[in-house]
Amino acid sequence: MTKFGKSIMTKSCLIAAIYATLRRSGTIRSASAFIGTPLVSITRASKPNFAAPVSFTRLSMSTDVDNTPQSAPSTTPKILRRVKTVDAAPGKGEVSIKGWVRTVRKQKTLAFVEVNDGSSLSGIQCVLSFDDIDENSKAEIEKLSTGCSVEVVGEIVESQGKQKYEVRSSKIRVVGECPPDTYPLAKKRHSLEYLRTIAHLRPRTNTISAVSRVRSTLAGSIHQFFQDSGFVYVQTPLITASDCEGAGEMFRVTTLDLDNLAELPLKKDEEGVAMKGVDYSEDFFGKAAYLTVSGQLGGETHACALGDIYTFGPTFRAENSQTTRHLAEFHMVEPEMAFADLNSAMDNAENMLKFVVGEVMKKCDEDLTFFNQFYDKGLKERLDKLVKTPFVRCSYRDAIKYLQEEISKDPSKWQYPDVEFGTDLATEHERWLAETKFNSCVFVYNYPKKIKAFYMRDNDEDGGETVNAMDLLVPGVGELVGGSQREDRLDVLLTKMKEVDLNPEDYWWYLDLRRYGSVPHAGYGLGFERLVCYVTGVDNIREAIAFPRYPGNAEF
Repeated sequence: MTKFGKSIMTKSCLIAAIYATLRRSGTIRSASAFIGTPLVSITRASKPNFAAPVSFTRLSMSTDVDNTPQSAPSTTPKILRRVKTVDAAPGKGEVSIKGWVRTVRKQKTLAFVEVNDGSSLSGIQCVLSFDDIDENSKAEIEKLSTGCSVEVVGEIVESQGKQKYEVRSSKIRVVGECPPDTYPLAKKRHSLEYLRTIAHLRPRTNTISAVSRVRSTLAGSIHQFFQDSGFVYVQTPLITASDCEGAGEMFRVTTLDLDNLAELPLKKDEEGVAMKGVDYSEDFFGKAAYLTVSGQLGGETHACALGDIYTFGPTFRAENSQTTRHLAEFHMVEPEMAFADLNSAMDNAENMLKFVVGEVMKKCDEDLTFFNQFYDKGLKERLDKLVKTPFVRCSYRDAIKYLQEEISKDPSKWQYPDVEFGTDLATEHERWLAETKFNSCVFVYNYPKKIKAFYMRDNDEDGGETVNAMDLLVPGVGELVGGSQREDRLDVLLTKMKEVDLNPEDYWWYLDLRRYGSVPHAGYGLGFERLVCYVTGVDNIREAIAFPRYPGNAEF
């Protein structure tokens, strides 16, 4: 289309829009009147409000607010301000409440509807008097059942019942019906095991909704802490060819047709004869690839350029474990700090945890009170102590000595009574140290080299028998944080990689950090779902994530 043609169409559309607006406002009554009136005189005399919206039905989003000026033209439709139940307060005129029905009670002249929109544990009670609502609302009441979604219009007032506020309702509308005979969440207490089978609906329960709100606040507070501390947020890859832990428990990523084994490319020797094993040079990435178990190695590259960085994302481990502490897919918070040692990492971890737990205590008190009542009677006291009390620091050698002394009193009480230097502490050992010995969060540091990862810096003072590593043990969970000063000496790192049978060629880029401007640096990893368990008091980590992945389960 020519420029001239576009200009004609633009002017035509503008004239049509002006005509429609003037007809609605009553400025003109017919097309002939519009045609016979000079456009300049119309716009100057009447000054129609072209920004005024045409009347239409609006479905507000959960975050919408009514910003319509009070002096808006009468032709502007009234948009009710939507209020989240957590923000409910009297004196705001009529508002809109949207959510899901928890309970319905009907009497001769009244109906009581408890609506929860997910913003708080308790929701809000909506009172509908049959004398004050229209016939449409009376008909809608008959459709109400637990689980259906509704919009309620009314005024928030102080309640005469147990709750602080309620809605004196003038209208109610069922947005989505919920058949009570098939709804899986009847009004009774369900086991957490059953709720995992309906993970798509379990956020509507008190426990999982409260976990979700606490989890959200924890995540936001973690970002806030690191951002305010000058750390750079780095997103490291989920697909990797490196095994950070050297444990080999990784999920393979491939596009090879595993349903057609006969066509899989096989390795070949120098003479071209097929050997045992798949030739992954024919795969998508040209080499064997896996889902990452950690973002640490990638994080180190940026720390050695940007100073202080952190990652926060999903990680994966193909560990065939059905315990309450392990998931196949989980999230790790992993800061890395240049020009830092192990003490720097412990200081940062302690400050971070005190900050994020303190934020949850300020912002999620109702949810924490719920967990304190139904899951862990001492939860709030324990969290308060974490925030206010300095963490204990104990060497691994001393921890072993304390455990040996305690176990010797009655070895039969322990599942793993054999403890010596070189023992990888079990959960019962970790929890005894945190809950009984110190009754506090405790850093255990300087672990034996043989039970820790290859990248941890050897301690010179004991001939390299231990590494500059630490674990943070907390009451109720055990290990929550693991970290170390990284090995920054190229020759030492190469030797350690050889000891654990890692090919330096696969880590050439990681070794370059030691070749070019190496610096002492340290970091740690925080298991985010374990933190959620610690702060909420729920025992099973499968409740700490929306859709848990573990051996035999990848539903939803």
